[in-house]
Amino acid sequence: MQEYWIKPRIKRWKIIVSLASLLLFISIISSSMVGAAYVHPLDTLFIIFKKISFSNFHYAVNETHETIIMDVRLPRVIAEALVGMALSLAGVTYQAIFRNPMADPYVIGSSSGAALGASLAIVFGIGYGIFGLNSIPLFAFFGSFLPVLLVYKISRVGTRVPVTTLLLSGIAISIFLSALVSLTLIFAKEELRGIFFWLLGGFSLTNWMDVYSILPFLLIGLFGIFYYARDMNVMLTGEESAQHLGVSVELVKRRLILMASFLTASAVSVSGLIGFVGLIIPHMVRILVGPDHRILVPTASLTGAIFLIFADSIARVILLPQELPVGIITALAGGPFFLYLLKKKRDEYSL
Repeated sequence: MQEYWIKPRIKRWKIIVSLASLLLFISIISSSMVGAAYVHPLDTLFIIFKKISFSNFHYAVNETHETIIMDVRLPRVIAEALVGMALSLAGVTYQAIFRNPMADPYVIGSSSGAALGASLAIVFGIGYGIFGLNSIPLFAFFGSFLPVLLVYKISRVGTRVPVTTLLLSGIAISIFLSALVSLTLIFAKEELRGIFFWLLGGFSLTNWMDVYSILPFLLIGLFGIFYYARDMNVMLTGEESAQHLGVSVELVKRRLILMASFLTASAVSVSGLIGFVGLIIPHMVRILVGPDHRILVPTASLTGAIFLIFADSIARVILLPQELPVGIITALAGGPFFLYLLKKKRDEYSL
């Protein structure tokens, strides 16, 4: 009887993930066609498919257009997808750990901490100071990880993490970290432009090296979080219940926080502060596919990639020839959504 119910569910999950993957592929191709410089859609398709298929078919393409697609637009779009995946996965993880839909990397201080770490690396000129490698992700990681631990310690009351305390402590720490970032602006000189990049959030300077730098973090985080999907499902029933069912709750929490911090840090190190992706996407996907993290984790990651690609496409064309930081677009979408969640849950979260 159990097998009778499991097989249709797995088949449905495969269909959902396949459709989301197809939509992501279409989004990457479509967004590569968007920009101030016009490139014919057929040229864009042939350029991309020629590269990914390693074929040598003959099709006359302007070399300038090929450079625009392969060196400017495509790495940017892929970076958008990876950052969207990372932030959505981090949001799913934080919401599972704290057992509420209000937690995300931006609200609980993780993004602000990562931005502070990256800003300090820029101001002190050590962005490439460790063995000649880019150390900004390392500084962003520690800046992301420590505020989350602090919020968790402050918010925890016995075995519970009340959402009111979580929000208040997270917002307070985010404001404090934002003040420290502002303080770094006073000491910044030629680095001022780089710090503003982190504060506004965007992909205008993205290249293939950024894609390669975030990819390992994303793969580790994706497979690691998916590995703990069943444990997160059990933890939704309560920490005491999960403990009785054999889940080492504190150990799982620490590992999930570690992986979510890795994801947030890697995303912020590439794109700067992009808020609310980790809040909007997990909640919307949870409504569509349910709370089971075995399907929620892959679907939310793919949907987050599609959302951020779409948001950046709008940011690129809405004020042509100028370009808006994508962080503005996500904030405009996420702010009202956050208020909607508060209104919907106001009775449950009342003091």
